Amino acid sequence: RGVPPQKTTLSSQHNRHNRMHPQLETAITKVDEFLAAYPTACQYDRLRDLEKKTGQPKAYIFFGVVFLIVSVFYSLGGFKLISDVMAFIYPAYMSFKAIESADPVDDTQWLTYWVVFSLFSIVENVASFLIAWIPFYYVIKIAFFAWLCHPKFMGAGLVYKQVVKPFIMPYLAAFEAQKPQKKED
Repeated sequence: RGVPPQKTTLSSQHNRHNRMHPQLETAITKVDEFLAAYPTACQYDRLRDLEKKTGQPKAYIFFGVVFLIVSVFYSLGGFKLISDVMAFIYPAYMSFKAIESADPVDDTQWLTYWVVFSLFSIVENVASFLIAWIPFYYVIKIAFFAWLCHPKFMGAGLVYKQVVKPFIMPYLAAFEAQKPQKKED
């Protein structure tokens, strides 16, 4: 005489699927806090409306949209386009903010970033035949550019001081010395 089978109703199945792992709930809460911190950029009001309509957390919808955008970029230009866009968007935004601010420190940070970015882009185009041989090149590139512009690391300043300046400045000084002087009338 076995135990009678339990009735499973639609609502009990729904409740079982709604229970999430505590770490997942914590992650969703952190993503939601991030989205709320940047309501205009993240379209927080629209996400909240979609959350109400679909019953899915805003974080799921946000990551779905991000996945869709990345998929479109990948289909248009592959990982190169994705890495170039990621290396451009945040620094461009911060550069616009730096132009409008009175603080010269952020101007220096973003000018050095763009010098390193430009030099890297030139070297990347010249050595493009080597890129195919480097595993996970574009992932490494994205991580490198994130390090260059991250406020905690400010890697662009380090790369400029350690790599760019020692090799470029002697040529600039020689160029300036050879520049013809203006004649005084």
